[in-house]
Amino acid sequence: MELQGCTALVTGAGRDLGRLFAEHLLRRGATKVYAGARRAELVDLPGVVPLRLDVTDPASVAAAAEAAGDVTLLINNAGVSLGQNLVEGDLDQIRMVVETHLFGTLNMVRAFAPVLGANGGGAILNVLSNLSWMSFDGNNSYAVAKAAQWSLTNGIRLELAEQRTLVSGLVFGPTRTETMKAFNPAAVMNDPVDIVSSALDGIEARRIEIVADDYGAAAKASLTGEPRGFVMATGD
Repeated sequence: MELQGCTALVTGAGRDLGRLFAEHLLRRGATKVYAGARRAELVDLPGVVPLRLDVTDPASVAAAAEAAGDVTLLINNAGVSLGQNLVEGDLDQIRMVVETHLFGTLNMVRAFAPVLGANGGGAILNVLSNLSWMSFDGNNSYAVAKAAQWSLTNGIRLELAEQRTLVSGLVFGPTRTETMKAFNPAAVMNDPVDIVSSALDGIEARRIEIVADDYGAAAKASLTGEPRGFVMATGD
């Protein structure tokens, strides 16, 4: 997968990692980058094509696929974290988190798989989390949603193999985006530029699993132990 000359669509591109993905794709020679956002008028990155997009709205997704029929790389980055546990958390907010990460990603894949196939196969990158592989008391709804998105990633990889679409998952832990800084300003976190660079390097190397930091590596290693050992990795 060559980023030079590709046409990419990044969801959730209005800020944080999504904006960085769009910026670095342009730096690496992408011919066109669609920056998908619910409020496309607020996308302020020069050189991108703003695209109004709500991944939880099938009509919005269908309109985006119609408008962006030249896409060869889809980055499913849009997400939401509402700090809800499962037993006593707000069910509407839990559903919103799952709807965004699982069904929002699936909406995008179903709409853009034919586009990618028609354009030679291309690639899909799903932005996952170390919480795809472990739970976290205080935000277990997010962990459930990311675990489902990880499983979705593996499933669509099998289903799209025949059309030669690379399907990759990006796994990493706490990263110093504006959202995470507001949530826990004192925490030790990744530099978001490092995560984006690792992700794009992985796509070019055609890696199906991109574990971008120590948090992700520790989470993956914990899967070989007993479930009671699934604790929040510190990266230390």
